[in-house]
Parts: sequence; C-alpha cells; structure tokens
Amino acid sequence: MLRIANCSGFYGDRLSAAREMVEGGPVDVLTGDYLAELTMLLLWKARQRDPDAGYALSFLAQMRDVLGTCLERGTKVVVNAGGLNPAGLAHSLRVLASAAGLTPRVAHLEGDDLMPRLAELRATGEDLAHLGTGRPLAGAGVEPVTANAYLGAWGITTALRAGADVVICGRVTDASLVVGPAAWAYDWALDDWDRLAGAVAAGHVIECGAQATGGNFSFFTEIPDPVRPGFPIAELHEDGTSVITKHPGTGGAVTTETVTAQLLYEIEGPQYLGPDVVTRFDTLALTQEGPDRVRIAGATGEPAPERLKVCVNYRGGYRNSATFALEGLETQAKARFAEASLLDAVGGRERFADFDARLSPAGDRLTVTVKDADRDAVGRAFFAGVAETGLSGYPGLHLEHASPRATEYGVHWPALVAASAVRPEVVLDDGTRLAVPEPPREPFRRDDRVYGSVMAHDDPLVRVALGTLAGARSGDKGGDANLGVWARNEKTWRWLGWYLTVDRLRELLPETAGLDVERHWLPNLRAVNFVVRGLLGDGVAASTLADPQAKALGERLRAVQVEVPAGLLEAGAKAKDHALPTEGQSAGQDRA
Repeated sequence: MLRIANCSGFYGDRLSAAREMVEGGPVDVLTGDYLAELTMLLLWKARQRDPDAGYALSFLAQMRDVLGTCLERGTKVVVNAGGLNPAGLAHSLRVLASAAGLTPRVAHLEGDDLMPRLAELRATGEDLAHLGTGRPLAGAGVEPVTANAYLGAWGITTALRAGADVVICGRVTDASLVVGPAAWAYDWALDDWDRLAGAVAAGHVIECGAQATGGNFSFFTEIPDPVRPGFPIAELHEDGTSVITKHPGTGGAVTTETVTAQLLYEIEGPQYLGPDVVTRFDTLALTQEGPDRVRIAGATGEPAPERLKVCVNYRGGYRNSATFALEGLETQAKARFAEASLLDAVGGRERFADFDARLSPAGDRLTVTVKDADRDAVGRAFFAGVAETGLSGYPGLHLEHASPRATEYGVHWPALVAASAVRPEVVLDDGTRLAVPEPPREPFRRDDRVYGSVMAHDDPLVRVALGTLAGARSGDKGGDANLGVWARNEKTWRWLGWYLTVDRLRELLPETAGLDVERHWLPNLRAVNFVVRGLLGDGVAASTLADPQAKALGERLRAVQVEVPAGLLEAGAKAKDHALPTEGQSAGQDRA
C-alpha cells in the first residue's frame, strides 16, 4: 500500500497543512496542488516584477517545516508549485535545504511552457483554437502572456525512478501528482489503463485538499467537527483501487458523500480526459469501509487522447466596480435609478468597452462593473461619476464598495495541442535531462450511452427546498460552469434522475436560460452533472459575476423550492443511506 497525502488544494491554502500531514502519521508521498488558470496569470504578474519569481512561494515556507523529516523518513515530495518557473523553485529549494544542512535530490519537470514555441507550433499547423468558439489564436488580436500544456504523470514517474526526493512540476494535471508516484511504486506500464484510471480517481479526490474531508460540503451540519478539517490521504493499491482517509483525530469527515462531492467537482462527462488515460467516472464504486475510510473501486481506463489541453492567458485590459446598497422599499426602482444616474454622470455605456450592471440574487445590492483598455476611464473617471451621484440619487444611497483605482484583468483562452508536439523533460540536480516516455494514444471517442431514471409514485406532492434531498458541488471550467447534483439514497436517485432535466435546470436557475447546457449521467454515484457553457464569460479573471468561479451555483440550486413526492422525505431526509451501488451501470449525456 502507498499512502499519498495532500497538503495544498490551491496557492494560498492552509500553510500548516504540510506539517500536519507529515507529523500526523505515516505518509509515503506528500503532494501539493498550487495551480489554476487564474494562478498562472498571477504568477506571470509576479514574474514581471521579479524575473526570478513565477512559482508558489508558500511551498518553500512549508518545506522549512518538513523537509528534514521527509528526508529522514524517506517521504517523497511531489508538487506543481513550480508554476511558470519550476527550475527557479528547484534552485530556491536547494538553497533553503543547504542552509539547513540538508542535501535532497531535487528534480524538476520542463516542457509545459509553450510560449517560446508559439510561432513554431503555428508553422506546423497547431492553431490553438479556442475550445468554446473555435477561433484560432493567431489573428484573434490578442498577445498571450502564458501558454502551458497540461502534462501527465510519466515525467514524475521518471524523476522518482532516477532517485529524486523532491519532484517540482509546472503545469501538470492535478491528478498526475498521485498517478506519477503510484506508477513509480508499482512499476505500472504505459498502457495499464484501469490501474492508471484508479489512480486518477484517487488523485482527483485529494487534489483539492479539505474539499474531500468536509470542506464546501452541502451537508456540513451533519459533520460533528467541521472546523479545520484534516487534509486527505489516498491509500493506493497495486490494482489501482484506493481508500480515501485522513489522519486520526483531525476535523472533518470522509464519507461516500464527501468523496462523491469531490468526484463531481470540475468535471464534464463520464469520460474524464487526462494526458495519460481517459478515466470512466461512471464505473467507479464507493464503499464506506469504516469511519473516515471510503474505498474507490471499479475504475475503467481508456487509451490516452491524442491532444492535450493548453491554458493560454492574455491581458484583457482594466476593470473597476462599485456596489450600491439598496435598502428599504422599492429596491428594484432604486436599482434602476442608480444605474440611470451613473450612466448620466459618466457619459453613457459607450464610454466603456463593457458596462455591466448586476443585481444580487436577494435584490438588495447593485454592482456596476466597467472594463476598458483605458485605465483612467475605468479608474478615476468612473469613480468620479459614482461619487457625484451621492447626494442626488435614490433615498438611502450608500456604497459598499467604490475605488478610484482600476485593476488589470486577464482572459483565459482554453485550447488543445497535439501531444506529439509537446516535449516534456526531467532535469536532475546535475543538469542531466531525461526524456519522458509517451503513452500509446488513440483519437478520443465520446461515449453517449443513455441511461434512464423513472420513478412511479402515488404520493402527494409537497414543496421543499431541493437541498433537503440532494447535495451539490459546483465550480469553474474556464468560461463554463460545472454543477454536479447527487441523491442521498437510491429511491431519491430514481426521482432526481427523472426530474432534474436540462429544461428543469433552466427553470430553477434562470441564469442558465439561453445558454448551452449538457447533462451527464453518473448512476453509480447517484448523480447528474451539468456543464453550463459560457456562464462565466471569458473565465474567472475576466468574469463580472459576484461568484466568478460558480462556487455557489450548486447551493443556489439546492435553495430553490420544488415539488417532491412526500414519500421521499421519509426515505431520504431521515435515512443516512451513504452506501453506494457496487455494480457499474451505463451512463450517457443529454444536451440542449
């Protein structure tokens, strides 16, 4: 058994997590995920101020606490904290270690950074077309500042096979941090599809830290100690099965539902594409083996796809916003008055490249966001317009936020590139470069098997919040939003799968109306997953939504009142039926 622990789900996560995981019990591999599309842009900005920057500084702080202990115990460290400068972080870690009298073997992975090769790639026919619009990057009128391919696990495996104690990566997939060590420990082959898929599932569960142990969990009130949940551990076995757990005595909980919630996070269809394997999430089976122990089995893998995802970011311009508090009576009329007064003061919508006025879901706040290439237009000029309406606007006018300072924002451009065009290499301490083996690949074929869910009942209908019976987890996928919804028991699943269609979702969440929405079935998890195309516009950094990462989309859905058969309340709300099916079932996709 290989025990792989996570100590970071994002850049800025709990700093003490590395020490908690290393000191809390036996760990074979310590991993940390620090990167997201937005993080790459933030690291680029840091590198503009300091060319030696571009990596996650918090990782060095964590290593001060635990590097000596890891070396003493033989615990490997594998992270993607290298960001845009994995060589720089490897050097900084060696300096830190030397000052402490330590001599770790530090390797880093290169090849994900495509910025120096954009012209070469275009010349060979790689147009890096936008996944949403199909528009080629060349000729789009934008100048990329970052372009990083999502590498897989075999570079990590290669580094560990070469004797590395610490492996520092840039943009590898989050799950690769688990797959790489597992393939190293068990000497898996490049085409051990099912075993690799099992490691991907485990890696996907623990990659976001405490989200697998009760963080951001719909039914948090059922967790006895939800504050400061322990970070997760995946116990990987040679056959690709795993058990998700945490150190004894830590907060939070590991249940089939906390694991289900994380499995549904930021995915699309039942086929989860990765650079090393396509993992079928519809064959996974979860079993509660004991307190804080959930087994993941049944993973099925398919050959790796021929193309890799690429995260491109470019500078979008400048933005600013102001939030008007709307209190008392006639709040809708006050919002219209505030918007009209502001437009009059600034000279109309055409004064900016983008003018967005948005009411909060409760209708008690109006946030106006403006964007433009002209920093002054959205900075002092916009602020002056907001200020001059202060004594001539609606009754009770006051501001929750307003600033004369504009901020620069970036735009995410998701694309694909041929895997054969990417050249990952492992760099060892002495400068030796090792080629990374390439798995066999096949063109990806989407599987659209159809699964039906019908519930016949004679029960009277009662009106309750959907969240009484179902949990949800939502997040961002570039400009798209992902929304997974699961039922708490089999009877509720038969109703939920029938009830929660694409049309119903649009009715319950009006912000999804008019957008392209897909529904995917995951019956083994008693879940449906929706992908809402374009809800977040040009991505997190550019979004004008109050919830730019769609983190609360699932909770907004759970708060909506719906009519349900009364019998479900008796079977669902009372029975904590956490055991999920162990037999795989077919799955499919609905699209509208």
